[in-house]
Amino acid sequence: MITGPGGFLLLALAGVGAGLTGATAGLASLVSYPALLAAGLPPVVANMTNTVAMLGTTAGAAVGARPELKGQGRRLLPLCLITTAGGACGGLVLLVGSADAFTVVVPWLIGGASIVLMAGPRLRRMAEHREHRGIGPLTGIAAFLVGVYGGYFGAAAGVLMLALLTTVWSQSLARTNAAKNIATGTANLIAALVFAFTGKVFWPAAIAVCLGSVAGSWLGSVLVRYLPATPLRIAIGLGGLTLAAVLAWQAYSG
Repeated sequence: MITGPGGFLLLALAGVGAGLTGATAGLASLVSYPALLAAGLPPVVANMTNTVAMLGTTAGAAVGARPELKGQGRRLLPLCLITTAGGACGGLVLLVGSADAFTVVVPWLIGGASIVLMAGPRLRRMAEHREHRGIGPLTGIAAFLVGVYGGYFGAAAGVLMLALLTTVWSQSLARTNAAKNIATGTANLIAALVFAFTGKVFWPAAIAVCLGSVAGSWLGSVLVRYLPATPLRIAIGLGGLTLAAVLAWQAYSG
């Protein structure tokens, strides 16, 4: 297991990378989770430690995206309440269950969400007369399920949420991405609080990754403001498909 100042610094740098990719693409765990495994943490401990550490991503993204979050409070509040409930359920399921059965489904969820994200504008035009001004029943159910997934496993939960919000909200990708960061962050919050009292979180690693992710997510939120929307959306989708392929190989190769 990585220990000492050098190990702390390496995990903090991994946190910067996780925060940057999380705030821009919703793929924070693609960086942070493998880093925690490489540090010598067992998978379940790494997962719980990562969930706690990613609170830094939410904090940094919220500060960096304040202009994009302005005026979104009215619809973000019900969305966050829904994802918070989902995250609590997901965290409890992880504590009492096994991730083995879920791992075979995760690649399909991430792959499907990545495709939906890349087709977002077309799907949004199909749905814009129904739910684009708020949180409708179908959007609420989908957001709850994303929250459950975020609390349970978390990898690419941001891609799932961004794909959902892109199809139902008519606004810029930067504003939708900012809302995504808050919604997935609240789902992560309750799960992190649950995990914090289990005794399985490795706190030195959690603190290192968390501190790095604050800086990385702040920078990522600023960058999204200036990046062209279509190439960014396609890049996020391709990143999600790549992660789905890796997770599928891990799930089915054994």
